[in-house]
Amino acid sequence: QVQLVESGGGLVQAGGSLRLSCAASGRTFSNYAMGWFRQAPGKEREFVAAISWNGGSIYYTDSVKGRFTISRDNAKNTVYLQMNSLKPEDTAVYYCNAALVLSKATMTEEYPRGTFGFWGQGTQVTVSS
Repeated sequence: QVQLVESGGGLVQAGGSLRLSCAASGRTFSNYAMGWFRQAPGKEREFVAAISWNGGSIYYTDSVKGRFTISRDNAKNTVYLQMNSLKPEDTAVYYCNAALVLSKATMTEEYPRGTFGFWGQGTQVTVSS
């Protein structure tokens, strides 16, 4: 089991920034790929960003490229999501995910579907216009 606790959400005006954190415990953090997903009201949960176990590979959904940055600190068992130039459409509950990912194909094709791994409880991000 991996326990994940997100923090850093809140209310921000459009154009502003937030930094989400996800603290992990329970297993060897550095073994896991980490990702962020989000779910807006009335919509399905969607992939936002992912980072491989060593930080060597990073992926983003198109709508956040150039605005969001995912990073990890394996010494602190924490993954971050720096969100800049926020838009009202970024409003959602943001979830952290940890998963054992053994190949690039899994990372790029399976992982974004959000069908496996461990989940945090989520943190609300609200962007006002």
